[in-house]
Amino acid sequence: MKALITGATSGIGKALARELRKRGWELVLTGRNKDVLEELRDELGGTEIIAADLSRREEVFKVCKFCRGKEIDMLVNNAGYGIFGKFDETDLEDELDMISVNIQAVHILTKIFLREFKKRDHGIILNVASSAGFLTGPLLSSYYASKNYVVRLSLAIAEELRRDRSNVTVTVLCPGPVDTNFNNRAGVSFSMKPISAGYAAEYAVEKALKGRLIAIPGLMVRAGVWASRFVPYKLLSMLVYGIQERKKDV
Repeated sequence: MKALITGATSGIGKALARELRKRGWELVLTGRNKDVLEELRDELGGTEIIAADLSRREEVFKVCKFCRGKEIDMLVNNAGYGIFGKFDETDLEDELDMISVNIQAVHILTKIFLREFKKRDHGIILNVASSAGFLTGPLLSSYYASKNYVVRLSLAIAEELRRDRSNVTVTVLCPGPVDTNFNNRAGVSFSMKPISAGYAAEYAVEKALKGRLIAIPGLMVRAGVWASRFVPYKLLSMLVYGIQERKKDV
């Protein structure tokens, strides 16, 4: 079995690589940092690497071309990041790059690999989203919106596959805070105790291999996502704003 993992050089992506390799999977890893990819290849064995910047469309297709004929069994769309701040104050170019990674790259890779998986009637798509994918997120508005896209896209594809009676499965991982470099990249600090990247990865792989659609690690986060469905959207936005505002670095 072989998996392609994007954003494999840190955080959940690196943890997923270690978790799958521990289970005997061969890997194709991609990320921007070639040096870290080479270190992972040496550490894990059974691993191929391709450095790529997924904010660039041509780089996404380069990864697809690299994987052609490699019989990928699992696609892990993990690459992504967030930008903190009021929508009118955040940098537009940085946001457009973020949207390209969080949405465009996920869209392209999912479509291309799904077509191949359906031909073989076998394959797993694991999309790493966030509990943010069920919410509106003032002060992280574009990030929350991008993860809403990943969640809704995954749910829609899963229903299409169910109606086609396909053996291809989709799992969307929706964790709360995870102890990764995400908050440093976004410029914020944790507002609640995070889970480890290793736990998130183990949980995600277990659910993906069982064909579960939604994977939300942590009882409190699962309860919060469930409860959010019953809160008026304006009040929910106010509550999320308060949570995000407390994340500011001081």
